[in-house]
Amino acid sequence: MGKLASFPGLNSMNVVSPSGHGRALALTIGAIGVVYGDIGTSPLYALREALRPAAEDGLTSGEVIGVVSLLLWALILVVTAKYVLFLLRADNRGEGGVLALYALVQSATRRGGLAIFLLAIAGAALFFGDAIITPAISVLSAVEGLKLVTPVFEPYVLPTALVILTALFLIQSRGTGPLARWFGPITAIWFIAMGLLGLVQVIKAPGILAAFNPAFAAGFLVEHGLVAFFVLGAVFLAVTGAEALYADLGHFGRRPIQYAWFSLVFPALALNYLGQGALILSNGSALENPFFLLAPDWALLPLVILATVATVIASQAVITGAFSMTRQAVQLGLLPRFEIRHTSDRESGQIFLPAINFVLLAGVLLLVLEFQTSSSMAAAYGIAVSGTMLVTTALAMLMLRHVRNWSWSLIAAVVIPILLIEAAFFSANLLKVPEGGYVPLLLGALIGVAMWTWARGTRDLFRRSREQAVPLDRFIRQIERGSALHAPGSAVYLTSDPHSTPPALLHNLKHNHVLHEQIIVLTVETREEPRISACERARVERINNRFTRVTLRFGFMEMPNVNRALGELRKERLDFEGRKLSFFLGRRKIVPSPTVGMPVWQDRLYILMSRLAADPSDFYHLPRDRVVEMGSQIAV
Repeated sequence: MGKLASFPGLNSMNVVSPSGHGRALALTIGAIGVVYGDIGTSPLYALREALRPAAEDGLTSGEVIGVVSLLLWALILVVTAKYVLFLLRADNRGEGGVLALYALVQSATRRGGLAIFLLAIAGAALFFGDAIITPAISVLSAVEGLKLVTPVFEPYVLPTALVILTALFLIQSRGTGPLARWFGPITAIWFIAMGLLGLVQVIKAPGILAAFNPAFAAGFLVEHGLVAFFVLGAVFLAVTGAEALYADLGHFGRRPIQYAWFSLVFPALALNYLGQGALILSNGSALENPFFLLAPDWALLPLVILATVATVIASQAVITGAFSMTRQAVQLGLLPRFEIRHTSDRESGQIFLPAINFVLLAGVLLLVLEFQTSSSMAAAYGIAVSGTMLVTTALAMLMLRHVRNWSWSLIAAVVIPILLIEAAFFSANLLKVPEGGYVPLLLGALIGVAMWTWARGTRDLFRRSREQAVPLDRFIRQIERGSALHAPGSAVYLTSDPHSTPPALLHNLKHNHVLHEQIIVLTVETREEPRISACERARVERINNRFTRVTLRFGFMEMPNVNRALGELRKERLDFEGRKLSFFLGRRKIVPSPTVGMPVWQDRLYILMSRLAADPSDFYHLPRDRVVEMGSQIAV
């Protein structure tokens, strides 16, 4: 599933060589470790789970070749055609991912805004469900290889997986930058090992190469009816992680991701699936765990260790993606301002969100304890990923229409075949709802409701605040005739509405009867572009000798560092002394009301989420020793 663009340690990786070829190679290796970590661990369980429904009455060679053919053509049609060749060209100023695509479409058209908004919420919510399932199934499937080394390890598989996953989340607060430079090379070794293991078996049974003929895939679907539908749901496990190709576009660029796919990742995956199929053709009992049984006895333990490391790397990419997705969702107004900590003073992409990390850890551990094995968990995996893919395809259609101005007939010719394939995968995965597929649906529903509630509540609060607000121009005219005392220095009042008087300013005047010599009414905007250039960062409007209206713009991929942005303005366009600058914030106490706004249950959910929000001083990077908060109460 999708990993977002900011990943620890990659900024340093990107400048390994000053030459163009060296940088391209470094980016390609980095993409192998981050972009393809998730899809690279799918061979651990994908073919095994895909063959299980057809194996109840014994497997024939045609069935094995048919299922392997389905896996190969899923990689060709979904990953290669949709993501590598098509979606990597559908960027939002160089950035990819479902929220970047949402912002691009939203900025191009306001028609159908609610539908686009709900699509974005669905995509983001399903992503978070996948972010919980991916580490659990990946690490557990790798550690299960210990049972093949010796049955003595079997009682320790579950505890070992729990320890590894707990350690993985505990180290997040310290940052993983020093280790990240090794992720690409280690994952490249993983792909090479997978390809070689598969190649050995393909040489022994070259008849498996018939799987490249799509007639075998189509024949299997036609002949097996409902069983084929269950198989299709498991086949989809082979393409989980494809969203990362698009989501990581901004960090690596289109060409390194494409180079990595065609030069190493796809050949290695294809050879491994073919090799597993060849092994099962020659030894039907290998279906128990065909991936690890590809290895000779002497290589089994090293392969288990390498697989465990690879799944940890894939899980790290998903966790980092969850952090980045959360930051984007916060900037786009879909979630409250969670506390964001930087784990590096040199790389802005290295962030840690304590609340999200705790939720992910709790969810992952509960899943492992509930399902116990990777086979049981496989039923819960595909729905979240296939749902996100459908959302991405739908948004891509809207982008082609409203941004690229394609005709509907051309869009249908290009996108409808992909949409039908993904709809078939999603429908097949819906059959797994009773077996565990309810997990991502439940998680997605809960997160989606939370996002919808936050966005709706924030909009309603803004509207109510604006109705009760005093226009700033009228306030300025009134105080010019008043007798308020003048305090030395400058005051910055943060407000979401630049044309209304900030509530903190009204409260300060009401209770302290004083105004500063210079007053800056500051509004922070999040734009629908990933990043804002320095020349477009600020808009300054001098109202009179005392009042200045300032608007700071940030992209949805950026951290809103207000103090730094004002420092740049101080050098260029604003005349105030930094040591005398004070920041005034309005602290609102929100209370539920059955007569206004949302239903009471949504009011209470909104209030709970608002309590989880980080301190505005931290979120906007304000100096704590110069922040003054003024309280008020408002009903929702």
